[in-house]
Amino acid sequence: MLQTISDYFWWDRLWFPGNLTWTDFEDRDGLVFAKVSHLFITVPYAVAFMVIRYVFERFIATHIGKKIFGLRETVRLKASENIVLEKYFITRLKNPSQSDLEGLAKKCNWTVRKVERWFRRRRNQERPSVLKKFREACWRFVFYLSAFIGGFAVLYDKPWFTDTLEIFNGFPKQTLLDSQYWYYIIEMSFYCSLLFSVAFDDFKEQIIHHVATLNLLAFSWCCNYIRVGTLVMLVHDASDVLLESAKMFNYAGFTTICNSLFVLFTIVFIITRLVIFPFWIIHCTWFYPVLFFPPFFGYYFFNAMLIVLQMLHIFWTYLILRMVKKFIFGNMVGDERSDHEEEEEEETSQEEGDQRMRNGSATGRYPGQKSQRDH
Repeated sequence: MLQTISDYFWWDRLWFPGNLTWTDFEDRDGLVFAKVSHLFITVPYAVAFMVIRYVFERFIATHIGKKIFGLRETVRLKASENIVLEKYFITRLKNPSQSDLEGLAKKCNWTVRKVERWFRRRRNQERPSVLKKFREACWRFVFYLSAFIGGFAVLYDKPWFTDTLEIFNGFPKQTLLDSQYWYYIIEMSFYCSLLFSVAFDDFKEQIIHHVATLNLLAFSWCCNYIRVGTLVMLVHDASDVLLESAKMFNYAGFTTICNSLFVLFTIVFIITRLVIFPFWIIHCTWFYPVLFFPPFFGYYFFNAMLIVLQMLHIFWTYLILRMVKKFIFGNMVGDERSDHEEEEEEETSQEEGDQRMRNGSATGRYPGQKSQRDH
């Protein structure tokens, strides 16, 4: 059964046009071709990226955040150990309804108010601190900036960088360049590291994005759409650099700089994702290949993935423009450009007020009431 599925999955007609087979892409006569086995190296490289990221965030980004921008670790009150509430929090809801709170209060022999406070503290424990988010944005900024500079260095002197018709000249038997190999492997290893680190981060909603990115890169590698893939990576890295820099200044509290960078990011995003990507890249992948070979499954599937990605670009542009409108007209509440973090100050002050009330009850005084020694 598994062998049959494997045979159909790796069937030559799915991956290559005409009568080409996998044996036609064996290295010979000084020509080197992309192979599926090349992608296996991305796993150990992804682990290496995780180690580098830990060292960078622990010693470099933390130092920048604390010493230069004055950020501090957020000290949050931890929820007390409670097996019943912990099980409910993990397996069911993190924000239970009023009826559930009353039921849990009966099980724990607690007051409803105490159960509410436990869930607030427990939710806050899972929220990343501002310094943590600054470190992550700093790491992504450094990578995207390095990747963009490296990608531009790889592509600027290639004929297909300015003439997209050259992308399919000699396709699919195009030899693999060393610069293309490392550009692909480094980018894929980075996204693999992000996928692996999801278990430790608070960005689980990005799993779909990372998986989709890896699938697109892996498929383009196996079909030898490598020239197109390098252009796609360069186009996306251009705006990601500005987004992560805007996040850094936002977490550091430099609102004006953050807003300026976000406007610049919006402009670059629209140019790269709504102009260059559809009218430069998708245009060439849709119309030029049929000039060199008959359409095949890989041709349709790859273009379908690019179109889906373009639809996401349009949706993201709508969200971005809506955010730009809000902060330009001064009605943005909170920071919608970054991961939502519920403020703890109100909760903490409320809990401190409760504590003062309890202390006041014990001493016969209430907040704001002075004792005789205070006069």
